[in-house]
Amino acid sequence: MFRESYTVKKKIINSILFIVMLLIGLLMIIPFVWTLSSSFKNNNEIFSYPIRWIPEVFRWSNYVEVSEKIPFLTYYLNTLKIALIVTLGQIVTASLAAYSFSKMQYPGRDKIFLCYLATLMVPWHAIMIPQFIVVKSLGLNDSHWSLILINLSAVFGVFLLRQFMLGIPEELSEAARIDGAGELMIYSKIIFPMCKPGLATLVVFTFNFMWNDYMAPMIYLTSDHLRTIQIGLASFRSQYGSEYGLIMAGTVCALIPMLVIFGIGQKYLVEGIAFSGLKG
Repeated sequence: MFRESYTVKKKIINSILFIVMLLIGLLMIIPFVWTLSSSFKNNNEIFSYPIRWIPEVFRWSNYVEVSEKIPFLTYYLNTLKIALIVTLGQIVTASLAAYSFSKMQYPGRDKIFLCYLATLMVPWHAIMIPQFIVVKSLGLNDSHWSLILINLSAVFGVFLLRQFMLGIPEELSEAARIDGAGELMIYSKIIFPMCKPGLATLVVFTFNFMWNDYMAPMIYLTSDHLRTIQIGLASFRSQYGSEYGLIMAGTVCALIPMLVIFGIGQKYLVEGIAFSGLKG
């Protein structure tokens, strides 16, 4: 009797939690639905009240005008190029540094990591000007390499993967060392393949950051053919008004890569966050 009562109570609680989470999920989807709906409207329809979720006339021309008024495809490919290179670069640099801080033993390792981690507390705006001066002195200003090099290594990625690697049993590394394997072999053959959830989390976060970055491209890129999609969308805003229909159409197109990345990495994302100990 008690067991049946407990089972019924558990089902009721699970049902309530499911309904609550479903409602929260629907609330989070509303802004995306509004963006998609607005991409087929003109400015007057977008700000009409009450909101018309389905446009009276679908303005497919918004998507055409985006490509006509700015080199949208060029901006798109530029952003994709930078995001992919930086993401792949951080996988290599962050995983190597994380392996050093988690699996290798040397004097001052934890102190070095603590100092390295402390740089997270320094806001980017504090180093923005010195960083620009360094990049300009290297002759990399107004090139994609300026954005790639300043983001090729990130403290957050090292911290994320280090936390994950600390959860991998040390016995695996010790057994490999006894068999004569070097540190690079242990990293590439044992530790790295076991970090798929952590790596997937790093890929999602890094790609998302680079894809949506606006400030750095605005500072370092001046040539029109080098600009990114976020700067392109900002060009639809002027002193006298904004073309919101075109902004929404461009935004919908810009969301596609992120949806793909999240769809592919969703399986590992939650697991990676759980293992690394990250919380919102």
